[in-house]
Amino acid sequence: MTNTEVNNQGAQEAPARKKRIFSAIQPSGQMTLGNYLGAIRNWVEMQDEFDCVYATANLHAITVRQDPKKLKENTLNLFALLIASGVDPEKSIFFHQSQVAAHAELAWVLGTFTQFGELSRMTQFKDKSARHADNINAGLFTYPSLMAADILLYQADLVPVGEDQKQHLELTRDIAERFNGIYGKTFVVPEPYIKKNAARVRNLLDPSKKMSKSDQNTKSYILMVDEPATIMKKFRSAVTDSEACVRYAEGKDGINNLMEIYSACTGKSYEQIEDEFRGKGYGDFKNAVGEAVVAVLEPIQIRYKELISDKKYLDELARNGAASAERLAKRTIEKVYKKVGLVR
Repeated sequence: MTNTEVNNQGAQEAPARKKRIFSAIQPSGQMTLGNYLGAIRNWVEMQDEFDCVYATANLHAITVRQDPKKLKENTLNLFALLIASGVDPEKSIFFHQSQVAAHAELAWVLGTFTQFGELSRMTQFKDKSARHADNINAGLFTYPSLMAADILLYQADLVPVGEDQKQHLELTRDIAERFNGIYGKTFVVPEPYIKKNAARVRNLLDPSKKMSKSDQNTKSYILMVDEPATIMKKFRSAVTDSEACVRYAEGKDGINNLMEIYSACTGKSYEQIEDEFRGKGYGDFKNAVGEAVVAVLEPIQIRYKELISDKKYLDELARNGAASAERLAKRTIEKVYKKVGLVR
């Protein structure tokens, strides 16, 4: 046997690089059950499969006028709640967006590669402009360039997207391809990551709309920090129908919503849920849904209370995460500055 054969036989294959995911959530107040089942829980599950970079998107938050003290409080609360939910700073890079200056730096450069017409077509800009007519600022308009910078800064392969973010990701891809076309391969062009069977949690009083804490009626949504008694009370007042039969079918939006929530919390299929509640009334079903939600959220709430009482520890975790993010971001921003001819 030759030395070459020995070396080849003894050589170990290098482990394949995990694909990188970037995702961020705005600290706009308390998270709902919809946020947890539709997004946060997926963040937790993705950590073992992907190289994850997560952030609180506090730079995005200031496109709407904020109370400074409240914004800082909401940012810290969100950070603690995500960790309590299972986001592990040992597995993922997790930090506050404002801690890494490269987000703002790259956003400015990418803004010069984003067309006015592209930004003017963004539906989120139109929606927010209508809701905040007294503060239609330039940041609100150029928001998608910052979102593109968030993603491209970390050379993310994948981005988890919901229906309301697909347009922004398409623009991010266009910007990356435009830059790459001019200066050569610089950015990874990210693909959408759409979780199969992701929970779609609807408004408890109007299931034609998604669950949102911006709804004026607090009975329409479940906050992740709601007390168990409050959760049970809200589910008991949830909209159903007059059929009094637990089954998933067209025209039964209220029951369909409750079944989706129950399925997401228990892992049971719709068929199993129908069998479980055959011959039982909606009162029994609503109680069961409430109890299943409490069982999921209560451990998170306990851990959240522990974490939020130790702000020094939370700050340390965020700083460590930001340092790791900074190392990745620095590679990209230096490459971009060099290619466009900026002195650094």
